[in-house]
Amino acid sequence: MQAAVITEPGGPEVFAIQEIPDPVPGPEDALVAVHATALNRADLLQRMGRYSGPPGTRDDVGGLEMSGIVEAVGDRVTAWKPGDRVMALLGGGGYGGKVAVHERLLMPVPPNLDLDEAASIPEVFLTAYDALFAQCELAIGESVLIHAAGSGVGTAGIQLAAAQGCRIFGTAGSDEKLERAAELGLNVGINYHEADFADVVAERTGGAGVHVVLDVIGASYWEQNLRSLGVRGRMVIVGVMGGGKLEVNLGALMGKRLRVHGTVLRARPLEEKAALTQQFVSRILPLFQNETVSPVVDRIFPLSEVSDAHRYMESNANFGKIVLRHGS
Repeated sequence: MQAAVITEPGGPEVFAIQEIPDPVPGPEDALVAVHATALNRADLLQRMGRYSGPPGTRDDVGGLEMSGIVEAVGDRVTAWKPGDRVMALLGGGGYGGKVAVHERLLMPVPPNLDLDEAASIPEVFLTAYDALFAQCELAIGESVLIHAAGSGVGTAGIQLAAAQGCRIFGTAGSDEKLERAAELGLNVGINYHEADFADVVAERTGGAGVHVVLDVIGASYWEQNLRSLGVRGRMVIVGVMGGGKLEVNLGALMGKRLRVHGTVLRARPLEEKAALTQQFVSRILPLFQNETVSPVVDRIFPLSEVSDAHRYMESNANFGKIVLRHGS
C-alpha cells in the first residue's frame, strides 16, 4: 500500500510517499481501505520524533483517525462486512492506504455525511466528549470555557456543549475565528491578543466563574484558568501547546475545591477505547444524523501534499479540521 512516510525526524519536508507492507488484521479486526485521515497536533510532534505511538504502530506513519470502506474482516468479526462505510480513532497508521482496526473501535459513518467529513470526526469529537462529559461531568445548563475555539477540539467541544444547553466562553487569536465559532454555539468570544480571558469571565459571570475549563494550552494558561473557575470547578487538560511544566500554588486549588484532570486517548488500552467508542456511538452519533452537531472541515489536501498540509497546520490559519485524502 502507499503511505506518507516520515523519512527522518524534522520539518514538513521529511515526508515521502512510499510503498510499505499492508497491515495484517487479526481475527477480531477489520481491514479498511482508507479514504481519508485528518491532521492533529500529535502528528506534528510525531513527525519531529517527539511522540511515539503505542505498541504495534509505526513511528514513521502517522494518522490518528480515518474514514474508509471495509475491505475484509477477521473470522471473529460479527458487526461489520466488506463494503461498510466506517470511521475510527487510531493509534497510528492513518497516513497509510489501509489499516487494521479492532471491530469494537469502528463506528458507522452517518448516512448524511461523506467520507471526507467523517475523517474529521473521531479524534476531536471523541476527545471533546471524553473531556467534557466523562472527565468533567459537564451538566445541562452549566458554563464552560473552551480554549482554541477554532481548533478541531474547540469546534467539537463548542457544539457538544451547546447541545447540552451550556453557556460557552471561548478563546481564539482572531475575531474572524470567534465569529465563526459563534455560529457553532459560542456565547462569549475572547480574543486573547486583546483581553485577559480570566477578567472577561469574571466580568460576564459576576465573579462566579465557570463550572468547567477545557484546556489545550497547559502551563501558560494555568493561573488564568484557575482564576476563571468557580467554586468546585473542574478543569481538563488535553494538550500542552503552551508548555507542560509549572510551579503550582496548591492553595488556589484547595480554596475553591477544584478538580483538575489530565487525559489522553492514544495510550489507553483497547477495552477503555472500545467502551468510549460505544458510548459515543449511542449518545453522540445520532446528533450528527439530525445535524445538531456537524464536522467542521477547513481544507482537504491530497496525500501527495502532506507536507503542505503540515505547514498549513503549523500556520494556525485553519478553522476546524485539515483532511488528508488518499487517492482522488
